[in-house]
Amino acid sequence: MRVRGFTLVEVMVALAVVAIALPALMFALSRQVDDTAYLRDKSLARMVAENKLAEKRLKVHSQRQLAKAKESGVAQFADREWFWWMETEETPQVPGFYRIEVDVALSEEAQENPAYTLVSFMQGDFTRDTQGRGTTQPGQGDESGEGDAGGGAAGDSPGGNGTPVPQVERRAINAPLPSPGDG
Repeated sequence: MRVRGFTLVEVMVALAVVAIALPALMFALSRQVDDTAYLRDKSLARMVAENKLAEKRLKVHSQRQLAKAKESGVAQFADREWFWWMETEETPQVPGFYRIEVDVALSEEAQENPAYTLVSFMQGDFTRDTQGRGTTQPGQGDESGEGDAGGGAAGDSPGGNGTPVPQVERRAINAPLPSPGDG
């Protein structure tokens, strides 16, 4: 009677297959872990760049000026130090618009190869009112030079910056339109 089981040759072939497949599987798993860490670092670097751009926008809005500049620094984010570089330059194609580039890296030496680069554009011309209510020059107020005293006369700015508020004619939804002969 013959005993059923694996022969020595079958066991050796099975071990050879496992010996070849296991390192390939471990390499693929290691590669996936490395890719996950890379994506995590890239996502965090993007958040740092967006934070720096938001800080720049707040600073520009409060100071009402934007000029060509280079800035750099270190930001603490997600329990790590992130090195950032920001360059602001005027666009040659569109006067009054500035290109802002923010580079973020994990080390100071990685400036030439940052983890993330964010490019944005910002208007640097503060003589135009961005809400379309007219134009004003920096430092220009109302005729008295005292700003809006809260009187609220027609055409005065509610914000006190001297920008006239357009008067809008309002009528009910079902109101008839005026005929061309009515003036």
